[in-house]
Amino acid sequence: MPPKVVVSYRKDVAPMLEKYCAECHSAKAGAPTLKEFDLNKKHFEKEKLGPRNDTYETVMQLIAYPDAGAFMRRLDDGTSMYAGGKPGNMYKYLCEKGNDAECAANLKVLKAWLGEGAWNLNRFKARGDVPAITKGELDKLVLAY
Repeated sequence: MPPKVVVSYRKDVAPMLEKYCAECHSAKAGAPTLKEFDLNKKHFEKEKLGPRNDTYETVMQLIAYPDAGAFMRRLDDGTSMYAGGKPGNMYKYLCEKGNDAECAANLKVLKAWLGEGAWNLNRFKARGDVPAITKGELDKLVLAY
């Protein structure tokens, strides 16, 4: 049996985020922290800047706390439960424009990094038909550095 490949933030995820997301989600681009974004969302959206995801810590805020599931909701391909068949608004940026196979491959890497069964669109509090995230769901997160 071949050895299990470990997907890590430093080796796999950070380079992907740098390549596809840094233009709008990095300190270098002037992107805000999650708290700054929440305080002045309309301004940052007008400037085409989203919350930073250029460090392990800032990505964790969008995966686990305080904005549980935000990373997954934005990057989902629309096939997850509760996605309603609609891809997240950032899914198309996971690849070179129009390269659907690359988007799918990059999403597969991100899902592997999160851990088996850890790709979850739920928030901390239930919203509409989407239940709140559970401790069991959070426990599935691997997120190797």
